[in-house]
Amino acid sequence: MTDSPANRRAEPRLPVHFEVDCTSGDTFLYAHITDISSMGIFISTDKPLPVGTVLQLAFTPRADTAGGPAPQRLELTGEVVWNTTGQVAPDKPGMGVRFHHAAPKTRSRLLELVRAIAYLDVATDIKP
Repeated sequence: MTDSPANRRAEPRLPVHFEVDCTSGDTFLYAHITDISSMGIFISTDKPLPVGTVLQLAFTPRADTAGGPAPQRLELTGEVVWNTTGQVAPDKPGMGVRFHHAAPKTRSRLLELVRAIAYLDVATDIKP
């Protein structure tokens, strides 16, 4: 068993495809979230930021994954905890970002989103 970032995760990540705006100081990055958990995300980008970079993240879940009424934009802070920089021809270039949860309301909304995605993921695997 290798010590890859996937093997170190406390919670499994669920596949998604959300557009995300990332800012850090004067750096602005428009990218995509390809998986999510209540602890963090993987951001797919050809220009991953260095480990330790603190980011302001903003994304709006798609209506089919948020459950209930129209989804609202989530704004969170996170930190790059690993990236694909230095890997030879990574199959998925990007960076793993761990959330910093400041507001209980935001944390609650994030947990609801992840639970809805997990439910939809399981529900689509059920065959009639």
